[in-house]
Amino acid sequence: MAQPTNTFDTYDSIGEREDLSDVIYSISPTDTPFLSSAAKTKSTAVLHEWQTDALAAASTSNAVIEGDEATLDAVTATTRLSNSCQIMDKTVVITGTQEAVDKAGRASEIAYQIAKKAKELKRDMEAQITTNNAEVTGSATAAREMGSLGAWVASNDVMGTSGTSGSVGNTARTDGTQRAFTEDLLKSVIKSVWNAGGNPTMIMVGPFNKQKLSGFTGNSTRFDAGADATLYTSVDVYASDFGQLQVVPNRFSRDRDAYILDMDYWGVAFLRDFTMHELSKTGDSEKRQLLVEATLESRNEAASGSVMDLTTS
Repeated sequence: MAQPTNTFDTYDSIGEREDLSDVIYSISPTDTPFLSSAAKTKSTAVLHEWQTDALAAASTSNAVIEGDEATLDAVTATTRLSNSCQIMDKTVVITGTQEAVDKAGRASEIAYQIAKKAKELKRDMEAQITTNNAEVTGSATAAREMGSLGAWVASNDVMGTSGTSGSVGNTARTDGTQRAFTEDLLKSVIKSVWNAGGNPTMIMVGPFNKQKLSGFTGNSTRFDAGADATLYTSVDVYASDFGQLQVVPNRFSRDRDAYILDMDYWGVAFLRDFTMHELSKTGDSEKRQLLVEATLESRNEAASGSVMDLTTS
């Protein structure tokens, strides 16, 4: 078939209005499981400090002779720990013209970009907290950096060959030889954490090892819920010998790390909470800065554990 001669169609027309949706679509993830689960606390100095303590080991020889003089027990001092508050920011600069013109999908370019940058800043914070980074105390020419999760968890970590533990936040762990995530590795760490006194409630893993965990023998029987034709092949709760743990995939933590966490012993201390302020106007543009200053508070790292150096493909 062919058009009749002199048919006027959309290819010839001038002045047709554009069809541009007023919705801007984004699939970028914004969930931050560790930041959302950790306690929010207050810092009052750039060096945030706290104390930890532990009970003496249980004894099977605590027997006292009737009428005997009391033997005075030794007193152990608390342990003083610290972490540096890290400043993180995002900035926006928008011309006066761009703010004034009619735009699809947003009335204000400044408001739209600020909302976008706020989500990015939260993602950056989650990634920083859950990575393997040693504390940097900073100077006039070097930014302060918090000691992150990988530099704190040390008492109950299982690592690959040549891997070494971090230390109290100021020494990053050394990555070892990667190997597959197994249920035996997971069970050994959960047991170690429980023996140390922790009661872990969360297993935090990256996407690849979330799928590996779903294939553990503890979940080898798949249940077909015939009523709704749904086949369940994932593990969202892991029932261990020492309690149930929620399995949480984290897009921003390192996929080679699996953490077994007692979230009662983790906090995020804010010196300055998420804020936004205007920067000096130096021309025909509007400038904004979003900022947060905070650090990771490891209330007692022995309450958690990790399986490190896992394969990711």
